[in-house]
Amino acid sequence: MKVSYYPGCTLKSKAKNLDESAVAAMAALGVEMEELPRWNCCGAVHSLADDDLIHHVAPVRDLIRAKEQGAEILVTLCSMCYNSLARANLIMRDDEEKRRTINLFMDEEIDYQGEVEVVHLLGFLDQRIGWSTIREAVKVPLRGMVLAPYYGCTLQRPRDVAMEPPGSFQMMRRLLEALGSEVVHFPAADLCCGSYQILAHPEAAESSSAVILQTAVQAGADALVLSCPLCDFNLGKRQASLLEQGRIEKEVPVFYFTQLFALALGVSPDLCHLELNTPSCISLLKQKGYPFDLDEAERV
Repeated sequence: MKVSYYPGCTLKSKAKNLDESAVAAMAALGVEMEELPRWNCCGAVHSLADDDLIHHVAPVRDLIRAKEQGAEILVTLCSMCYNSLARANLIMRDDEEKRRTINLFMDEEIDYQGEVEVVHLLGFLDQRIGWSTIREAVKVPLRGMVLAPYYGCTLQRPRDVAMEPPGSFQMMRRLLEALGSEVVHFPAADLCCGSYQILAHPEAAESSSAVILQTAVQAGADALVLSCPLCDFNLGKRQASLLEQGRIEKEVPVFYFTQLFALALGVSPDLCHLELNTPSCISLLKQKGYPFDLDEAERV
């Protein structure tokens, strides 16, 4: 099986641990993630200004690339990319006047009317692969791992592009359970991590992140699992600062869901790029006794 895939900018640099682990995991299931040719940045944040149509040209161009491939669906990984692409797609499907204007902005591209469906990888696994198939493909069950699935803002908001019914949090739970782990009830699953406020108002962003991490600790989670590079930065890379300030009581390992997915399917840790995670992630995997070549992963 082959599926059109939009990686997004950060997944080709600081979040290649999200990109490459996903591609390798899907290959292990017999699915080829065919990267879009000539893709561009999706814009990252959906513009809420009603007359800011030029902002939607970037994501629509990516959707056109998928249409040119003959794709019916476009799979993406980053939560913010999913949100931006899905909301732009909704405009092109439902608003005739805006659709006409946006198409007129582009001289070289074919017209687009929302023919492609934007799907997050979790949704693809749920709808096209199935949790029983994944369970049967697991080679290294994540037994003994207690995980908190974190969705953040953009997978379930707004409701008209939500990956699944808001507040259900079932897709990531079902994946992690299929991989053999225990999943805790996590009431902070859709709280904002602080997002881009880490640049303008870092103290406010850190307060938001601290609540999420402390909730994971109180829930008894060994680690937090997510799907967004910005969330990974705020909740993972900024933990040293939060610990130093006394905002959290202990370090919480943070993984992309694709990394644990790939490891459980027997993919080499090299393709999961654990060196890009905080050191606590490798320490946790060693502590749990999983038979990965983690010393090699640390040297990559």
